[in-house]
Amino acid sequence: MFPFEGIRRLNHCVLSTLRIKNLALVADLTLELQPGFCAITGETGTGKSVILGALNLVLGRRADRGALRSGAESCTVEAVFDVQNLRAPLPRFLEERGLEPCESGQLVLKRTFTAAGTNRQFVNGSPTSLATLEEMGGWLIDLHGPHDHQSLLQPRLQLSLVDAYGGLNSQRESFAEQLSRRSHLQQAKAALIVDERTYAQQIDLLRHQVREISDARLRPSEETELEAEHSRASNAARLLELSQTALATLGEADDATLTSLGTVGRSLQDLARIDSGAQGLLEIQIQAAGLIRELQSELSRYADRIDLDPQRLAELEERLNLLQSLQRKYGGSVEEVIAFGNEARQRLEALESRDAELERLNRELQELDGELRTLGKSLSEHRHSVLSGLNRAAESELSCLGFRQSRFEATLTHNPDPAQATETGMDRMEFQFAPNPGEPARPLRSIASSGELARVMLALKTVLADQDAVPVLVFDEVDANVGGETAHAVGQKMATIASKHQVLCITHLAPVAAAASTHYQVIKEVREGRTESRIQTLNRAERVAELGRMLGGGAAAQRHAQELLSQPSSRPAS
Repeated sequence: MFPFEGIRRLNHCVLSTLRIKNLALVADLTLELQPGFCAITGETGTGKSVILGALNLVLGRRADRGALRSGAESCTVEAVFDVQNLRAPLPRFLEERGLEPCESGQLVLKRTFTAAGTNRQFVNGSPTSLATLEEMGGWLIDLHGPHDHQSLLQPRLQLSLVDAYGGLNSQRESFAEQLSRRSHLQQAKAALIVDERTYAQQIDLLRHQVREISDARLRPSEETELEAEHSRASNAARLLELSQTALATLGEADDATLTSLGTVGRSLQDLARIDSGAQGLLEIQIQAAGLIRELQSELSRYADRIDLDPQRLAELEERLNLLQSLQRKYGGSVEEVIAFGNEARQRLEALESRDAELERLNRELQELDGELRTLGKSLSEHRHSVLSGLNRAAESELSCLGFRQSRFEATLTHNPDPAQATETGMDRMEFQFAPNPGEPARPLRSIASSGELARVMLALKTVLADQDAVPVLVFDEVDANVGGETAHAVGQKMATIASKHQVLCITHLAPVAAAASTHYQVIKEVREGRTESRIQTLNRAERVAELGRMLGGGAAAQRHAQELLSQPSSRPAS
């Protein structure tokens, strides 16, 4: 199961900012992106592909030092995602990997590489591995173009999307739960199936462990009690000396505290006889003398309880040494040692009754395998019933995109062996495509033409828009070798998908760009003797001019551009 399966309407999660420094022709660029359908255009050679290169870097792909801007020592790419409404366990994902949480609903991925080949990557400012960056990128962005990061090429994800499309997730979860039970039973069985020599060694070890812990007669709280008693016993002589000194000071020495208080009391009595207003002072003295006598009595009893017993001290030290020895072997605390002993006793009992336990496990496994075959067959049948509708919907979308006589097949291969099953069931899914009549359908990953593959992906993204868990879709070369009605259809499909996802499309076709809600233009210019690429957001007038250029230039092209922007699928930028 991919990490965030079941996420819906992920258009709330968008790539909001892309920062690029020293990559190819870009010196320093910050691109603020909008939700919906974003078209990126520009003349050939202006550097549109640098956006794909930057995204590939934050997706954890291999860094090409040849892409480093001439004269620069390092390149940095940073992508900021707005995830405040993302219904996914992102906080748990970050916490489990020791990464900083998102602040203000923003997830920040950063990648830096140097001319020397050093790579550094960060998530919300926390250093991380390329593998983690790639894992996160896999559910944030799908790239569709040459050498891309495409989730729909993965058979397991294809199966997940079909299940979501057909509302079969609960059935698959039931299967996964039973398969997890089978895994636990298999592990228990494997622990029992050992050779006789290993079996005898395990029995002897467990018996020794159980006996050693049992003979110790441990109590959960005794270590704290023993340490306190040991502290008193090892310091008994000093405690007695301090107690006796205090007692002498209170009542036995010539200048004892009680003697002094008696002298003070007699003076206060005389004072009170002369001045009745001093009676309160006398009462305070009486209370103080009472407290001192109580202290003297309690201190005397404390001193009587001090035991100068070397034998008891030795017993305490021996017991504490035993507890520390057991903790070094079996756990960091007395409680953990007790728990280890209970587990060892259970394992010993299971091994001592190995034959009976194996028989029980085999019986449970046999029953569970029967349940899994039934669940797996039912799930497979339901999937088959979904596929015909999915295939028809995909072929309908493909027809609109110029594949008039193409064939799309989502095929299932069923293996009823529970030992070969996965958490997704007993089926293997494969999306296959035949672009021309008479040709056999081949897996999507075998399609050689990146333009063809991108259009197939566009069709599938349209059909599976509600189920597809990847929020940001990037298309490049989707318009290769197409024109006319197909170009309009491509733009319309992207506008449709953009209601559920953020769509970025690098295009050379005016009808595709006109359907976008936001239009960006890549411009190449010379500054201080260096060629640089920059990107600007176009207003309506600028869009008309850019679309006119894409249509060939001239007054007729400008009028055509106006017409394209006036069509219902177009959403001009404000």
